[in-house]
Amino acid sequence: MKASMMLYPVDAIETALPFFVDGLGLTVKMRDGERYCALEGGPLTIALVAGDERIVERPALTFRIAEDDDLYAAMERVVATGASVRAPVQQGPHELRAVLEDRNGALLVLTQKNRP
Repeated sequence: MKASMMLYPVDAIETALPFFVDGLGLTVKMRDGERYCALEGGPLTIALVAGDERIVERPALTFRIAEDDDLYAAMERVVATGASVRAPVQQGPHELRAVLEDRNGALLVLTQKNRP
């Protein structure tokens, strides 16, 4: 498992972009309309999420589960250390994902690419 991105919920991608692009100097890596926009943030992608992709209400680290690991087993390991499940595993457009909350109230998202 490794940190892959920071989900950053916004009301609208179009109105949020100037802050990140013009203000912070980030560049757009990929955009999917008004639901998702990946920004180059160095080793960590900053992903603006709106509409149906807004699965968190505040910024959350996303951890990618290795293809040879099991998302459900990884989630059980994290829960066993004190996290709680905020949103169970659900199918996203390109991945399985679940939202958890640690003991300090921080949100984290576990994802795993769809298997062919």
